[in-house]
Parts: sequence; structure tokens; C-alpha cells
Amino acid sequence: MTLDLTTMRNIGISAHIDSGKTTLTERILFYTDRIHAIHEVRGKDGKGATMDSMELERERGITIQSAATYLEWDKNHINIIDTPGHVDFTVEVERALRVLDGAIMVLCAVSGVQSQSITVDRQMRRYNVPRLAFVNKCDRTGADPFKVCDQLRHKLRLNSVMFQLPIGLEKDHQGVVDLIKMEAIYFDGTNGEIVRRDEIPDHLKEVAEDRREMLLDAISVFSDDLTEAMIEDRVTEDLVHDAARAGVISLELCPVYCGSAIKNKGVQPLMDAVNDFLPSPVDVENTAFNPENEEEEHFVTNNPDDPLLSYAFKLEDGPYGQLTYVRIYQGRLVKGDFINNARTGKKVKLGRIVRMHADNMDEIDCAEAGDIVALFGIDCASGDTFRSPDTNLVLSSMHVPEPVISLAVRPIDRKATDNMSKALQRFTKEDPTFRVAFDAASGETIISGMGELHLEVYVERMKREFRAQVEVGAPQVAFRERISRLIQFDYTHKKQTGGSGQYGRIIGTMGPHKEGHFHFENKIRGGNVPREYVPSVEKGFKQSLEKGLLIGAPVEGLEVILLDGNHHAVDSSDMAFQTAAKSCFRENYNRGKPEVLEPLMVVSLEGPREFQGDMVGTLLQRRGILSGTFDEDGFVRIEAEVPLAEMFGYATTLRSATQGKAEFTMEFNRYAPAPRSIQEELILKHRREVELKR
Repeated sequence: MTLDLTTMRNIGISAHIDSGKTTLTERILFYTDRIHAIHEVRGKDGKGATMDSMELERERGITIQSAATYLEWDKNHINIIDTPGHVDFTVEVERALRVLDGAIMVLCAVSGVQSQSITVDRQMRRYNVPRLAFVNKCDRTGADPFKVCDQLRHKLRLNSVMFQLPIGLEKDHQGVVDLIKMEAIYFDGTNGEIVRRDEIPDHLKEVAEDRREMLLDAISVFSDDLTEAMIEDRVTEDLVHDAARAGVISLELCPVYCGSAIKNKGVQPLMDAVNDFLPSPVDVENTAFNPENEEEEHFVTNNPDDPLLSYAFKLEDGPYGQLTYVRIYQGRLVKGDFINNARTGKKVKLGRIVRMHADNMDEIDCAEAGDIVALFGIDCASGDTFRSPDTNLVLSSMHVPEPVISLAVRPIDRKATDNMSKALQRFTKEDPTFRVAFDAASGETIISGMGELHLEVYVERMKREFRAQVEVGAPQVAFRERISRLIQFDYTHKKQTGGSGQYGRIIGTMGPHKEGHFHFENKIRGGNVPREYVPSVEKGFKQSLEKGLLIGAPVEGLEVILLDGNHHAVDSSDMAFQTAAKSCFRENYNRGKPEVLEPLMVVSLEGPREFQGDMVGTLLQRRGILSGTFDEDGFVRIEAEVPLAEMFGYATTLRSATQGKAEFTMEFNRYAPAPRSIQEELILKHRREVELKR
């Protein structure tokens, strides 16, 4: 059956950790009859929230993997993805926002805009995702939705506008005032399932009138009809809805709603707002490109009768085979049909198509443009495009951040070796930020990820899901190297053996690249180095970046410009010029005054004002540089830049310094030169390791 795309919504729920995303999703599922009992994230019944289907999620009370579900609300078909809040699992948010049309940003009414809120906002902007803001936890002591609305405006530069007022706050929170319909909304019944509309309480009428005027002023810029109606005093709900919807879809308006998910207040009006204001697939412009001409953009049509274009954004390797989550942009997926993987060129047959409800599946025979479904038994990688054989278009991939921390893992016996190998193969397929490398010199397997918790979860999953008993080494920081000054080179590679020899001469410059990438440019005039050998020179330099000569870390930010060279009619070859580039890099690297770079993290601390001095002290002891302190109602938030190498074990230090009352979040920011003493220590350590291997 063909769905009316204008009644479809693909939305995500994203926020800082512990803002109430999963609790909100649980209420949405209950009010839409997808579940028949509410379970809490850390509930006493031990079941955990529906969307936290993994055992580790229920134990820790956090979301680790994004989970998808679908539901109906007021005749609209809505696909929802609940995402993690912890920064270590930020790729789960990244891949969800890559395929979603709209989002709900959840904020705590007490803490407001926090560090991960800023990250989520940046991700939404990257993929042009319109959003609604839901100020949750209005029942908590110190709740202030008006302050949070102002923070959205000043900290995130959003055009945030209150579409609701809270009726009471903290323990007196009873409901909300709808500023469009100008009525009070209360939530009765055991679980707030009975929505009762009434007159606005007398003590709020004046504030509501003022806020409604502010709302109309803010959205009138998106509709000339509404502006005229305001002048003539004939404003209607439809005009307000149309203007607000235009503002949200254009990314120039962020409506702010409020309530308390845990107390079952404010959820149903929020779902009405999803239908009213967030875009359907036809309201969003998505593009594909032709790999043969990447600058040529093609808008996807959302037409089920056009050639198929779908994007695999998430993989899960379960007990019954690989489950691939896909968003369909045009065309349709039909059980039994053949589709092409654009990356591999392979043709695959569609076996099973399912709709996901957390870890439950509903089989379907067909899915069409605009929908999000999952496929069984399809071998692919995250970010692959599936398409019809009669199109050559490809969908753009998502942004994948680089890992910043590594651990050595060792299996304890032969059986554990086999199981660990299976686990690592599965994890690298599922998570593009999880990397595995084998250190031939030490014989150790090195796993890399986004943080201590990220790797800790994967080690725990190895033990539980794969019965792979492993030992874990100390965490290692992902250092980098780079040269700091421009140098000129003139290098000749000459080797004569029996028969034809090897010859290649290259002349040019090598220096730091300001954006931190590898950049190669060929400026040779004439044929001193034949055109067919230039890619070999580039390849040689690129391969040299894998291991620097200072501490054996990857080299970043190198710019090579090839100016001239020479070749021999018989002895020159691809291999000769590739070897020339590698040898040139090794010989000239130290002339470029190389330096060691360390990852710097943005660390955000939150805790009671009385511990402010102790909290600052813990950061300064770890080479932290303070970037800001915010004092809000007895609580302080301290933001600083701290080297990752100094952050191991910080959670214990912070807890003991603040009696367990402070918390922190950490996110990778940038690479910067390490202090001279630390560079010397790392270089000495690397030299000892090299000598031991000889």
C-alpha cells in the first residue's frame, strides 16, 4: 500500500546524557498504543525501557545503541530513532541524523543547554535537520523553561520561541498552556493518558497574552498572510500553523515545548507539534551525486516509481545474520527483487524486509520512498548506497569522527582467540568509529574508539555475547606527528642489480598543511617525470604518513608539491618512483622539525557551587586551560580544554573531590603540540621499543 508521504515523519530524539530521551520515547510508545505498560530506565521491575533492549543498557541505565520504532499518531505514520546521549557513542546520533527529516532536542529544565546539547546541535546543522525543543523535567527543583529558551537563543544561536507555558513548576507542575489555542492542558488518569483542555488559570492569563504576542511577532516574518491578519485582528490557528511550519522547515525557527516525561505531562501536545511543524519527506531536499562527476548534484524525487536509491545507515550483526537499517529516498524495496550495492557493484536479492520496534521485527513485503526499514541477510558496510541497476547515482556518506583512545586486548586461550576475532569483525562492521589494528612487533591487538566508556562497553560485549575472555592493557592515547616548517627536497632513488634497475628523481617542497589533511599537488611543466608515474609519487608519500619517525604515530597535515624530477627510459617504473617518495620522506622528515601532537578534549564539569574551587583544581592539575565558568542557581558549569592523556581515572578524582555530587562530559576537540618534556619522554620511549625489537 502506498503511503501518503505528506503524512509521514522520520524523526530522532537527541540530547545531552540523562535529559530524559528514552523516558520520553517510552511515553510516546505508550500513548500511541505500541506498548501497554510503562517501564522506567532504572525501574524497580528490572525490565528497563522498551528502547533499551541491550542487557548492558538496562544494567547501566544509559542508551548505547540507537533504536528504531514506528507508530501512528493522528493518522500520521512516524518513524522514531532514540539515540544515545553519551559523547562516546556520538556516531549513533550522527548516523541517525544523516537519514532523518526532523528531530526533537530534549533539554533538562534545570541544567538547560549542556555540552552534549551543543554537539547535537552541531550535528543537526551538519545535516540541515529542523528541530523542536522539549524542555523536560519541569517537576525538578530549580526548573526554569524560560531560562532554557534564552540559552537556546544565546548559546546555540537558535530562534527559540516558547509555544507553551508551564502551569506550575517543580512539585507544583500540573500541565501546560497552549499559546496557539490559548487554553490550558492537563494530563489526567493513572499515566497521564487523559488529555483535558480547560481555561487558562487567572494568574497566567496576562503572561500568556504577552507570550502569545511574542510568538506571533516571531513567526509573522515567515508569512505575509499572518502579518496582514495580525494588522486586521483576524488571526486563525491555520495561519499560525502555516507560518510556524514554514519557519521550522527553513531551519529559522525552533518552537519550545515543556513538560515532564517521568510525570506523564506534555508528551501528547509535543506529538501534535511533530505532525504540525516537522517536515515530511517531500518537504526536505535530499541530493545524490554521480561518482563520475561529483560536482553534479541530483535532487532525489521521493517517487516510489522512480529508480531505487536507499542508504544503509546502521548495521547490527545478530544471531540470525546481519540486519541492515536503510532509509529509502526514492523507488521501492520489494521482497524477492534484486538491488545493486553501489560501492561493490554486487547484485543482491532481497530476502526479508522488516519494520523495527526496538529489538522486535514485523515482516513486510514492500517498502517505499520516504520510509525507514531493515533488511536481513544483506552483506554491506555502513554508508553503502543500494540502487536499481538502471541508475548510477550515489548518496553522500556521513561524517565519521576519528578515534582518540586505544587499548591492547589479549585473548587468554585458543578458544578466546577465535571468539575475539568474531567479535571484532562484527563490531568494526557495526561501528565506523571502532577500529582494530594488529601490532606485529608486540603481537597485540589494538582496539581504538571515542572514549574509555566506548571501549569498556565493547570489551564487556566480547565477554558476554561472544564468551571471549580477554585481558586488557592500559589505555593508550592516539598521538599524532607533523612537520612544522616548509622544506625543499631533491631526492634520487637509484638501484642497479642484474637486468633492469630502478631510477627515479623527484624535486619539490614538503610542509605542514593548514587544515590538517594530506594534500599533493603536481606542478611539473614538461615531461621530466612522465604523467603515469606522478600517482606513484603521491602514493609513496601517502603511505609514509602511516608511521612517523619521531614516535611511530601517524603523520597528519602534510602538503607535498612536486616541482620537477627526472626519469630513465628503461630503469624508471611505478615502483621506483613510489620508493623514491618513501625514501625522500624518511631522509627529509627530521629537517622539517617534526613535533608530537596530542588530542585535546573539551571537558565540561557540573556541580554545586560550594565545590567550585575543588573542581577547578582537579582540571588545573591535569594541564587544563579554563575556557568559561557559568553560575546558575547554586550550580556551576566549568568548561576547559584538557589533554586526553591526563584524563584517565578522572571520574574517581572528581567524585572524591566533590563527595560524588559533580559530573563531567568529555569530547574530542583538536590536536595540538604536546609540551616539550612530554615529547622528549615519548621519543625516548619509542627509541627503547625500537631497540628492543632489533
